[in-house]
Amino acid sequence: NKRCITLNMAKPDGQALLKALAAKADVLVESFQAATMEKWGLGYDDLAKLNPGLVMVRISGFGQDGPYKDRPGFGTIAESMSGLVHITGFPDQPPVLPAFPMADEVAGTFGAMSAMMAIHERQKSGKGQWIDLSLYEPLFRLLVPQPTEYAASGTVRQRIGNELADGAPRNLYKTKDGKWLSLSANSQGIFEKLMQTIGQPGLIQDPRFKEMSGRIENRVELNRIVQDWIGARPLAEAMAVMEKGGAVVGPVYDSKMIFEDPQYAARKDMVTVSDPEVGSVTTHAAIPFFSRTPGEVRHAGPRLGQHNESVLGEWLGYDVAKVAKLKADGVI
Repeated sequence: NKRCITLNMAKPDGQALLKALAAKADVLVESFQAATMEKWGLGYDDLAKLNPGLVMVRISGFGQDGPYKDRPGFGTIAESMSGLVHITGFPDQPPVLPAFPMADEVAGTFGAMSAMMAIHERQKSGKGQWIDLSLYEPLFRLLVPQPTEYAASGTVRQRIGNELADGAPRNLYKTKDGKWLSLSANSQGIFEKLMQTIGQPGLIQDPRFKEMSGRIENRVELNRIVQDWIGARPLAEAMAVMEKGGAVVGPVYDSKMIFEDPQYAARKDMVTVSDPEVGSVTTHAAIPFFSRTPGEVRHAGPRLGQHNESVLGEWLGYDVAKVAKLKADGVI
């Protein structure tokens, strides 16, 4: 539902226009290399003189300081340097990059969260602030407890495929019909229900599997036992039996399976909107769902500069002629 205006901040008139907009804004988000905004006279100190309550979220590859601050940064580089890629994949294979722009999406989420925190704090102090957010640090923050482990014992976690270093069984298992089932039984109660369900109640007291430490140490044999049971059944049967028995399982979905799933449909997780250029567009709903003020997808996305006149008119009172001159001058 964003609106889109264009603005050339390399031009003095463009810088003046941004200052006029920032003077009325709650939040400004920028994602240039470090110090780019300062080069244009648009750093936080410059803008805060006009709007002391402004919150400025600064997203860059490596942050606003440090020896790498001048490096260009993309999500792929951030994912690699965060430590995530090193532990993703199987031990006998190369590390694996995420199949979607994870660093960008996670940094965006951290940025939105941070902006809301700053707005909340402003209600008490009356003051704005700027937020320094790199692409690599949010992923690094999620990778617990790797820093603590290394600092305490020099432990460097390695790739272990679809398993967890701290629990077993947790893996993907192939079904008789060639599909995949995800399973996690890291709590004692769920492990016992799983063993009952697959006809192996004796393993609950087996010294190899009775405690979590033993299950981790003997994970290869435990995985083989679970795989033998799942591999002898098609996905639907394995799911039905395990759910009835209280095991925690789920199918590995592709996009087609998501579109056919009744849970996704019941939750209205996807919506279809009309776009004047491409027709119907099916996309994610406004997730999560608010009880009193639910979100709504009103359009799939604006055209470049589509809202120059409406935004500059609403925010700054510019008339059509003034907007047209800005366009003619290359400012917008």
